[in-house]
Amino acid sequence: MFGLGGTELLIILIIVFLIFGAKRLPEIGKGLGGAIREFKQVKKDIGDKKEPQVDQEKKPQNSKDQSPIENKLAQKVIEQAPGAKKVLDVKKKVEKVKDIID
Repeated sequence: MFGLGGTELLIILIIVFLIFGAKRLPEIGKGLGGAIREFKQVKKDIGDKKEPQVDQEKKPQNSKDQSPIENKLAQKVIEQAPGAKKVLDVKKKVEKVKDIID
């Protein structure tokens, strides 16, 4: 696994335990597990809902238009990561500035 042996992994786990403590580790695991579960669900949804291929010339790309799956994923990320909301707000402001400049 990435050239790491058992001893190296054990040392990394001990360092993580010392940094976050016993109280935070279950919360981190729960958040990580939820994120992985949502990623798998979105991946499954995308696989189930395949669109016919459309030429790039016929379909103009607009970064503002998002599919319902992307919206759902964005909402889940915002719920699980407190800093994500600020990032999305900054991204929206940057897009507004780009629109004004163009």
